[in-house]
Amino acid sequence: MKQRIFVIVLFLIGSATLFSQTKVSGKVLDSNSTPIPFANIVFKNSTIGTITDENGSFYMESDKNHTSISVSFVGFQTKSITLNKRTSYNMEITLEEEAAALDEVVIYKGKTSKKNNPAIDILRKIWEYRRENGIKKFKQYSYNKYEKLEFDINTIDSAFINSRIFNGMEFIFDDIDTSRITGKTYLPIFLNEAISTVYGDNTTNELKEVLKGNKNAGFSDNQTLIAFVKDLYSDYNVYDNYLKFFDKSFTSPLSRTGINVYNYVLTDSAYIDNKWCYNIIYYPRRKNELTFKGDFWVNDTTWAIKEINLEVTKSANINWVKDLYIEQEFKVLNDSIFLITKDYFQSDFAFNKKEKSRGIYGKRTTLYDDYKFDRKKDKKFYRSQVDPYNYDVYNREDSFWKNARMEELNKDEKKVYKLLDTLKTVKAFKRLYNIGTILASGYIEFNNFDFGPLFSTVGYNDIEGLRLRAGGRTYFSPNDRWRIEGYGAYGFKDNKFKYGLSGKILVDRKSRLIISGGNRRDVEQLGASLTNTNDVEGRSLASSSVIMTGDNNRLTSINLSAFNLQIEPARNFTIGVTGTFRALKPADRSLFSLDFIDPDTNEIRQEIKQTEISTRLTYTPGRKTTGYGVDRIVVNDGDYAQLFLNYSAGIKGLLESDFDYEKIQLYYRQPWNIGGFGVLNSSLELGKTYGTVPLGLLSVIPGNQTYLSIYNTFPLLNFYEFTTDTYASLHLEHNFNGRIFSRIPLLRKLNLRELVGLRGVWGELSDENIAMSAPSNIPLLAPDDEVYWEYSLGVGNIFKIFRIDFHFRGNYFDNPDARKFGVTGSFGFYF
Repeated sequence: MKQRIFVIVLFLIGSATLFSQTKVSGKVLDSNSTPIPFANIVFKNSTIGTITDENGSFYMESDKNHTSISVSFVGFQTKSITLNKRTSYNMEITLEEEAAALDEVVIYKGKTSKKNNPAIDILRKIWEYRRENGIKKFKQYSYNKYEKLEFDINTIDSAFINSRIFNGMEFIFDDIDTSRITGKTYLPIFLNEAISTVYGDNTTNELKEVLKGNKNAGFSDNQTLIAFVKDLYSDYNVYDNYLKFFDKSFTSPLSRTGINVYNYVLTDSAYIDNKWCYNIIYYPRRKNELTFKGDFWVNDTTWAIKEINLEVTKSANINWVKDLYIEQEFKVLNDSIFLITKDYFQSDFAFNKKEKSRGIYGKRTTLYDDYKFDRKKDKKFYRSQVDPYNYDVYNREDSFWKNARMEELNKDEKKVYKLLDTLKTVKAFKRLYNIGTILASGYIEFNNFDFGPLFSTVGYNDIEGLRLRAGGRTYFSPNDRWRIEGYGAYGFKDNKFKYGLSGKILVDRKSRLIISGGNRRDVEQLGASLTNTNDVEGRSLASSSVIMTGDNNRLTSINLSAFNLQIEPARNFTIGVTGTFRALKPADRSLFSLDFIDPDTNEIRQEIKQTEISTRLTYTPGRKTTGYGVDRIVVNDGDYAQLFLNYSAGIKGLLESDFDYEKIQLYYRQPWNIGGFGVLNSSLELGKTYGTVPLGLLSVIPGNQTYLSIYNTFPLLNFYEFTTDTYASLHLEHNFNGRIFSRIPLLRKLNLRELVGLRGVWGELSDENIAMSAPSNIPLLAPDDEVYWEYSLGVGNIFKIFRIDFHFRGNYFDNPDARKFGVTGSFGFYF
């Protein structure tokens, strides 16, 4: 958790310099002083160039000396400009229209024609000879990979440098320079390097990456930060129809659907590596869509991409990212095979997209080398578990890095390694670090103990009234092999103390054998989800939400003890066995009753005592985690499939347990990326209880009486409105990511996102189970006549952080206190 503070501290510190020989910036205008977007600027006699943005502005630099630039756009006369000095900023370049091409100006300044357009003819050739990455053409492959991650503070000005927050750290501003992409000043403040060898087998679909070395500037415990950035900059293939970045699917300029969302212009041709290539500029047909602008060079005979640049336009519907720039270079082996040799990815993280707003550059440079093919390795090689942390890998000598790097660090990148080591001795930096720790993790550090989480300190419900909670955990490092957690809570209305205490230990790091156990005595809203966990530290949001619709008084006092064994025999496949003992009774019997008829004595009982053994199988393909201790952090939360199978058995008589029963449950969740149409989240839940049990052990369909949008609940169901022993539930929610609103002129600039949802549940409840819980004051109903269903319409990305959903009930309007309509909302930071 502590690594998250680095994202906050990155906005506040840094130092270093990049050096280049030639830099130019400015604007390109027509004769009426109107900016020309997407004009082409290149250093003459080179392939180094850029295009202007929507405002006609550009910035370009090279590490070589150049004496002139060429500026061109279809329908205008090409203009050559001599450079009299190495840095030429704020140039104003006016292009004259070609008299014979005035009609073309109308075509290419706006939407380009899809007919008789040579650029689109070339694009069709690219589709016809569409390449696959060369590694997919061989049975087996391996290659070396060098990856460099860097963070920089950008847009440095005197006000920022003189800020009081940097008192005592002024030395970090000794050197600043400008970006070769944007022309902004910046300070490199974090650097991580990794060397690895990647092995793959296309016949068995096996993949293994062996880390050979890892080195970073200043902090050794940065796995979460690195994993988070790697997930944001996940691998991609520009030949694919859609490229996924920041949880969004962008239409590739090489996509077969590209002509519907991009304008294409053929602007130049030249030799690259002794091959004649065409240069094509592309830019969006409409604003606010998830598209790029840029250009690419394509060979005239193989129709393979030699170089490509992609830049996200500022109007794209994406939050917290002001700019995104990608460069890729390829080595073409023959007419059908290409291999990527370089991938450069830069993003500008900022709170808004104003030109002068300050932010953080995140850069990833990946180089590929030493490709080898058809060298078979046995299955044991791919499936053998290795220690996820090897001390030697993270502490390589300088001689290793000198020989292993595929490109040398420049002199300023080398300074970064010294900078943070110095900063850690400065009191002002330590103060910022501690503040960042609290904001990022929610815990306050006291040596090897963390107090918190602070965000769960205050709660409220009808039983406890105002609830105050205090807790903590042991914390020596993010990779602790054991951890103890606990909390205490007090309700000022019921005047009762509650607590929870748990411990866990990682016995074996390779198989991730974990033993855990604990005890919790608290009040809880049962039925908040169909597949409940036995986490003794857990507590559902429904138990203490401050604002509720209707009464929140059907809470249960729970005394839960649990002991768990868990192992991960294969990546993302977990087997767990848990033994629990629960004592359940109403938190306030005058408001809520769990009474049932004891089948042995026919007497009415108020408390349930139950021992249960459960076996769980969990499979999460595609899940990415970081850390190698007893606790791991999920990097791509919600962006992977989940399959959960649980078999539970109640054992009567063991520890005074009341019932024998069997329960089987299946949960399957799958997100579906539907290209440019957004993301569909789906979940299916099935369950059945065999045996006769009381209300406290049945499956309650999860209602939601809070005003918060909670996935996998039914917002218009009250708590305990439906109770089942057999159920099937389906939830569908689609986020169009603004595709519809972006086509509506009055809504386009707001970057809102439209959501639709549909959910339904069917269930049964046996006469025996109804009869057993007849003494309770809860009407036992199941949706067995027909499937209960709801639908919702939502608007997301309001002020970038808020979402509101409008819910409509489909049937069962005669149920007691049935709600036909409801509104929920939620806050969150999403790209």
